Amino acid sequence: MSSGQNSGGLMSSAGLVRYFDAEDRNAVRINPKSVFAFGILFGILIMVLNVLAI
Repeated sequence: MSSGQNSGGLMSSAGLVRYFDAEDRNAVRINPKSVFAFGILFGILIMVLNVLAI
């Protein structure tokens, strides 16, 4: 491979890194603790539904 060819490594993902790193004032902001709590509650709900289905 010659040094003039682009191998597609970091250069292809540089735009995505720049896009996702940008802060937007209109973006939805969710507290990580809320996401964690929702996951736990959702898991408990699934387990309760499994018990009731038997």
